[in-house]
Amino acid sequence: MGRSLAAISTSACLLLALNACTADNSTNAEWATATTEHQTLRIAAAANLSDVLPNIIDSYQTDSNMSNQGNLDIEVTYASSGKLYAQIKAGAPYDIFLSANQEFPAKLSDDKRDKSVQPFTYTRGQLALYSVTKPLNDFTPASLLDAFTSASFTDDSKISIANPELAPYGASAKAYLQSQKLYDKLSAQKNLIQAENIGQVFQYAHTGSVDYGFVAQSQLVAIKAKPEQFITVPKASYPAILQDGIVINNTVLAAAFTDYLRSDAGQQHFAQAGYLPIQ
Repeated sequence: MGRSLAAISTSACLLLALNACTADNSTNAEWATATTEHQTLRIAAAANLSDVLPNIIDSYQTDSNMSNQGNLDIEVTYASSGKLYAQIKAGAPYDIFLSANQEFPAKLSDDKRDKSVQPFTYTRGQLALYSVTKPLNDFTPASLLDAFTSASFTDDSKISIANPELAPYGASAKAYLQSQKLYDKLSAQKNLIQAENIGQVFQYAHTGSVDYGFVAQSQLVAIKAKPEQFITVPKASYPAILQDGIVINNTVLAAAFTDYLRSDAGQQHFAQAGYLPIQ
């Protein structure tokens, strides 16, 4: 009897040990799966970022410091800042919002219950005037304004700007024309063509559908535009285009990517793409 009890006790201990070992292996397997599974970071980005953000994302994903994040997919939706803001307010599942101004991220911050997440400035944009039909190499901003009011500037002449209510670059273009006392006149003469966002303005100008387009300098850097095709608008002649972002879904992935945007590596990409440094 004593031997039987001992045998039963030994068998029970072996069974418990085996179960414990199986449980540990199961836990380890689940952990391994969790660390290697595909994760998705969803970014809502202003249209002017479509040329620079892909390069930043490529660098981010190949950076050795990011290898501990497993397989990361980054999905980007480009549109006007106002349109993206409306989507987020309606519940669109973005993790990060990169606006072309400071206003929309500030509004989202005011609405958020989590006040620990605040907007951050990640770059400063430049405004430029672009044309593939009217050579600009002999013009300065001052002389170009004369051209807009000369006899050669007819009712058929068209200038495109992004919607000032939705697109910050459009708001800056409007402010620039207003400072030169031209906005109301050009609007009344129906010379202004309003586009939904800065990407659409670029397409209008690039295809020659309009004579001039107020675009982002970064778009011209991306296509290596010829000097005679554009003028960089003096930065003191329009409100600074400070571009802010905000984390919508406060996760480790979102925080890590926004940190990278503001790092030396991220800022180098912005500088090379025609943006001004943030101070």
